[in-house]
Amino acid sequence: MQDIDCDIRDSSLAEQGQLRIEWALQEMPVLQELAARFATERPLQGIRMSGCLHITTETANLAVTLKKAGADLVLCASNPLSTQDDVAAALVERYKIPVYAIRGESTETYYQHINAVLDHQPVITMDDGADLVSEIHKSRTDLISNMLGGTEETTTGVIRLRAMTESDELKFPVIAVNDAMTKHLFDNRYGTGQSTLDGIIRATNILIAGKNFTVVGYGWCGRGIAMRAKGHGAHVIVTEVNAVRALEATMDGYRVMPLSEAAKQSDFIITATGDKHAIDKEHLDVMKDGCVLANSGHFNVEINIPALQAMSISKQHPRASVDEYTLADGRRLRLLAEGRLVNLAAAEGHPSAVMDMSFANQVLSVIYLAEQKGKLTDSVHNVPAAIDDEISRLKLQAMDIQIDQLTDAQAHYLSSWQEGTI
Repeated sequence: MQDIDCDIRDSSLAEQGQLRIEWALQEMPVLQELAARFATERPLQGIRMSGCLHITTETANLAVTLKKAGADLVLCASNPLSTQDDVAAALVERYKIPVYAIRGESTETYYQHINAVLDHQPVITMDDGADLVSEIHKSRTDLISNMLGGTEETTTGVIRLRAMTESDELKFPVIAVNDAMTKHLFDNRYGTGQSTLDGIIRATNILIAGKNFTVVGYGWCGRGIAMRAKGHGAHVIVTEVNAVRALEATMDGYRVMPLSEAAKQSDFIITATGDKHAIDKEHLDVMKDGCVLANSGHFNVEINIPALQAMSISKQHPRASVDEYTLADGRRLRLLAEGRLVNLAAAEGHPSAVMDMSFANQVLSVIYLAEQKGKLTDSVHNVPAAIDDEISRLKLQAMDIQIDQLTDAQAHYLSSWQEGTI
């Protein structure tokens, strides 16, 4: 192993990891373009960065791009079950990027790794779930005075950060990469939709066609999951607490009902809410025998797992990512991936083609933070529209798609108010 501080499972996996990283890069043309540009410009030269991200092939290409731009970067995992150990090995051995991540690590080790990357004294953080920012504000407050800011890539993380802002507890600016149009319209919908179904199918090998498939939450992730489940031939049910989203799901052709009713008839129930105990004991009490439960939200709190465990008289592990709980009345409920992100814990996460845009947002947002030193308020900020536009343009260019341009007269008409009915 190279003389780099790290905590990974096995450095001998580096060659396979590098091959998979290079494979993913072929579907990431925007990141390739940015890497080539910033390798010369070096806009992040000397900037210390810490990232708490899913250690996957796509994230590896983000890390390599940031390093080419000059960043001094260390990484840890944002989920104990999402790390790809061969990728972690390749980042350390082949790309000389320190990584603290082991698939299946304990909660104790998880937080040890978070503190290890914070020992790097970052001035910019990158988060999937806001655990770095949270830890800084709870126990590493010495770092705050030097922080330029951070980026956050998940809906769950943005919810946490906005709560911190509202209570006046966020002490440095954070850019909500998750809310960029080129992120949530594509990554959350098409990425989560495909990868969640991929995780469920890999974990269970159960036919989805003809089954009752309930999606809990109809945000961008829920929309994508529902769309892909419908494409597999499922009878899709949506449950919601938001009236507008419930109405949208109805107009999109799905059945909408309370989860207490959906639970009685569902073969699959998938959460994508960003909230705690979306599936609670009252729902577990009425689920049909054999129901499959999975979570596609960031944290493993969306399903009330302690309640499920308390109701159970036995548990078996029939497949790699399946825990089957037998209840006192004989019903069996099947929990996938310990209630963690099923698309990463039971599969490989989003396809690299959508992560290309998400991680391009990360790169350009980090550079924006560095350029705006001291100018941004201590709150959650949107990704600048110019960044979204540039990423869209680069993605279309890579896909060899041309679009129309406004004429001068059309642009003038849209920016003026004098002309009306002729």
